[in-house]
Amino acid sequence: MNWVAPIKDEETLEKFKAKLREMDDKYYIMFEIGVGTGLQLQEILKFKVKDIRGKDSIEASIGTKNIKRTFQIPEDLQEIIMKFTEGKDPDSYLILGHASSPAPLSREQAYRALKSAGKSMGLASIGAQTMRKTFAWRYYKSTGDIYYLQNLLNHASPSITYRYIGEKPNVEVYLRKMTPEENERSRYLLYKNGNGKKRIEALQSLLAEIGAQMDNPLNNDAYYGKVDCLLKEMEELVENFKETK
Repeated sequence: MNWVAPIKDEETLEKFKAKLREMDDKYYIMFEIGVGTGLQLQEILKFKVKDIRGKDSIEASIGTKNIKRTFQIPEDLQEIIMKFTEGKDPDSYLILGHASSPAPLSREQAYRALKSAGKSMGLASIGAQTMRKTFAWRYYKSTGDIYYLQNLLNHASPSITYRYIGEKPNVEVYLRKMTPEENERSRYLLYKNGNGKKRIEALQSLLAEIGAQMDNPLNNDAYYGKVDCLLKEMEELVENFKETK
């Protein structure tokens, strides 16, 4: 299974949209809404015309606990939606599976369309989450606000959001945005039962084990590639930690 990634290149993104439009306008509008709002595919496919036409935001339930989140609809996307829905029955589904049926597009159909467009362009990392990840990555790059995304996407921590969009955590951002209450909680958790020292010792033990394995002739090139990536990320994190006041 290929890792689903955001589309980070603007030119590639526009070409991908054009490819979907060649296939069918419904796939294009589906993708525009996903990339423009951050809504999940399954939520978009539930929309009826009246749910989104003329709206500047929309509320949706996300996660297993059905947590409510408000997703903003940018002005340029509002215009695209208005044109697409012109003259359509407000009670009909926004994105139909077939013109001869009132049923909405299925998740499977949508997934196949996204994969097909990606394959035609040589993009292997396309999937149902591509739209949402692309929205999140673009938002982060334009604002640097990982905490807004964490809340919007209902992630447990910023590190999950960073991983979700394929970016490395910015330790300086973490440390500068920690509130006094969060700092106090961190101190409590690190001191409790010696957890801080235990975690440090666990990392030291892991690094010692990796160091001992460096001369193992049974290791393949992939092992050394993995170690190199780990060390590079750790070195960057340590540098950020040292520079943060």
